[in-house]
Amino acid sequence: MKDNLGVHERLEIHELLTFKNLCLTKSIAMSELAQDEQLKQLLSQTAQIDRENIQALQGYLQ
Repeated sequence: MKDNLGVHERLEIHELLTFKNLCLTKSIAMSELAQDEQLKQLLSQTAQIDRENIQALQGYLQ
């Protein structure tokens, strides 16, 4: 798939990967600080979705 992408498209994917990694880091950090169980659960679900998104985006670059 990597060969089918233009330079600007690869740069956009890298930018999205950077953003999603930041989201994942923030969700994990905030879930450790949260005291409300529902909020912890929501942050945990968000972290899982971010992991899946990161894997999908990395697949476009391999």
